[in-house]
Amino acid sequence: MNILILGATGFIGSAIARKLVDDGHRVTGLGRDPARAKTKIPELRWIKADLAGMTASGHWRGALEGQDVVVNCAGALQDGLSDDLVATQEEAMLALYEAARDRGLRLVVQISADTESAGRDLAFLATKRRADAALASSGLPFVILRPALVLGRNAHGGSALLRALAALPFAIPLIHAERPVATVALDDVAGAVGAAVSGELPAGSDLALASGESLTLKELVLVHRRWLGLSPAAVIALSPALARPVSWFADLAGMLGWRSPLRSTAMTVMSGGIGSGSRLSGLPLSGASKTLAAAPSGVQDLWFARLYLLKPLIVVALSLFWLLSGLVPFFAFDAARGHFATFLPGPVASVATIVACLADIALGVAVLFRPWAKRALIGMLLLTCGYLLAATAAEPALWADPLGPLVKVLPSILLTLVALAILDER
Repeated sequence: MNILILGATGFIGSAIARKLVDDGHRVTGLGRDPARAKTKIPELRWIKADLAGMTASGHWRGALEGQDVVVNCAGALQDGLSDDLVATQEEAMLALYEAARDRGLRLVVQISADTESAGRDLAFLATKRRADAALASSGLPFVILRPALVLGRNAHGGSALLRALAALPFAIPLIHAERPVATVALDDVAGAVGAAVSGELPAGSDLALASGESLTLKELVLVHRRWLGLSPAAVIALSPALARPVSWFADLAGMLGWRSPLRSTAMTVMSGGIGSGSRLSGLPLSGASKTLAAAPSGVQDLWFARLYLLKPLIVVALSLFWLLSGLVPFFAFDAARGHFATFLPGPVASVATIVACLADIALGVAVLFRPWAKRALIGMLLLTCGYLLAATAAEPALWADPLGPLVKVLPSILLTLVALAILDER
C-alpha cells in the first residue's frame, strides 16, 4: 500500500517508516527538511511541508494524492519558536480529515497519548484529545494508539533525559521519584502500526500501549544506569517545588526553539505518573529491562548521556563569553581601540572596535536561538580565527603575554567545536 507518514523524521516516525518499508509498503515521509531526511532514510519518497502551515483542506491535496493510509506521528510539547501546538496537533489534523474524506482513504493511524492523565487541560493533551475526537467522528476508518513512555535503541526527549539522569556522577537527584512510569518498546509501537495497516487491528480501535512491567521513575532511571554499565548511585528525592525554576528556564529555552524535556508541560504530566494503560491483545509488549537488554549499550551511549545535560550549559557559556567580550570593551574603549590603532588610523580603529564589539554581541545573542545556533557557532569560529590572524600579524608579542590573551582563545574554539558536534537533536 501507499502510506504517508507525518513526522517521519522523528524518533517514533522514523522507526515506523522503516518497519512499513520492511513490510513491503511504498512509504512517503512528510517533513520540514526532506533533503537531509533522504540521506538517513533513502527508501522513502519525501515531501517538504510544515504541518503548522497545512491548516486548510486544500493544503493536503498534493500530499494525499495516491495514498491509501496516513500515519500521524507528528506532535509538539509546547509552543515555541520551532512549534505551533494548536496548528500542528489540531488545526492541521482537522484539515487533513476533511481532505481525506474526499480521497477514499483506507485508514488513518493516529499516534496519540493518554489525554486524560495529569495536566489534561494543558494545550499538549487538549489539542490531541480534540484531534482524536474529530478523527473518531469523521467517518474515516481509524486506529488510535496511545503509547506510554517509548524506549528504543536511540533516545529522544523523555527517554534521552532518563539516560542523562542515569549517567550523573555520585548521586541522582529526582523529582517525582516514586511516580509510576509505564513504558513500551519503540519496535512494539512500530509493530502495532504495522498490525493496524495490515488489518490485524480492526478499524475503530483506540488502544493504550504499555508493557505489563510496573516501575517507578526511580527504578526506571536505575535500570538505565545498569544498562550504561555504571556502578550503583544513590537517588535523592527532591521536592516538586524545585522543578519550577528548572521548568521556567526550560520553557524560556522552548520559546527560543530548544525542545527540552524539562519544560513545564512534561513536568506536569509526570507529576501524575505515566499510566500503565493496557496490553495490546495478541502482541506481547516488552518492558524496559527487556527493551534495553535487547540492544546493549556502547561507549557512544555513555558519551551521549553525559553530554546531554551539559549541552545547554555549553551553549549558555558560549553566549555569555561572546556577549561579555562585546560589552566589556565599551567600558575600556581606549584600551580596546589601542589594539586596532597599531595598524589602523585613529578614526578607522574606533569604527573597527565598535563593529567587532557589535559582531561579538550579535553572535552571543544568535546562538541562543535554536534555528540560528549552527550559523552563530560557525560565525564564532570564523571571527575567532580572524581575530587570531589579525592579532598575530599586528601584535605577535601577545602570544607571549603572561596573561595569555591569545592562548586563552584556543579553549573557546574547542568548546565551540564541541557545541557544533552535539547540536543535532535527531
